[in-house]
Amino acid sequence: QVQLVESGGGLVQAGGSLRLSCAGSGDIFSIYSVGWFRQAPGKEREFVAAISWPASNTYYAGPVKGRFTISRDNPKNTVYLQMNSLKPEDTAVYYCASGKALSYVDANEYGFWGQGTQVTVSS
Repeated sequence: QVQLVESGGGLVQAGGSLRLSCAGSGDIFSIYSVGWFRQAPGKEREFVAAISWPASNTYYAGPVKGRFTISRDNPKNTVYLQMNSLKPEDTAVYYCASGKALSYVDANEYGFWGQGTQVTVSS
């Protein structure tokens, strides 16, 4: 069993930065791929970024490429999402997810989810 806890969300002005953390418990967290998804009010959950295991290859959605960076610290069982040059359209609840994802952009490929952390970007 894997439990995930996100942190680091908050209110930031456009152009600012935030770093989200996803702390995982359970030995198998460090051998799973981890993805970040987000859901804005009235919209469907969408893929943001993912990092694979064991190669730590990274994948990004088009709207965040070049602004967001995903990384993992396996000894700490933590995955980070560094978000720079934030825009109001980045406002959403951000979720991390873990699992043996074969398609990193598909939320159904992830078996474990955190509770989410709110990110609000003001204009």
